[in-house]
Amino acid sequence: MDKITYVILQKNIRDSIPESQQQAFELQFASKEKSEAVALALSLFLGMLGIDRMYLGQILIGILKLITCGGFGIWTFIDWFLIMGAARSKNIDIANDIAARLERGNVKMTYQH
Repeated sequence: MDKITYVILQKNIRDSIPESQQQAFELQFASKEKSEAVALALSLFLGMLGIDRMYLGQILIGILKLITCGGFGIWTFIDWFLIMGAARSKNIDIANDIAARLERGNVKMTYQH
């Protein structure tokens, strides 16, 4: 997923919830968001061990990378170019989950001065 699509999707998700809950959304999202830079750094330095995919919650893929030493290096090399898009996709999933929970009323956060 490219950066422009990511920003547009994230904004659309945020705007889809009531304005009174948007601050709660932003707080929840900020605490769960996966950093693209961290994902890339993990991929560059620990990609052969699958740590990058585990960071994104893709445990099975991470274990497969660990067992195969990053697909004998090939999978690791490919992930250097794909991991930031995977982090953005994970963040969209996180945003959708938070928005759905806010709409159901399962997350209640209030802001007081």
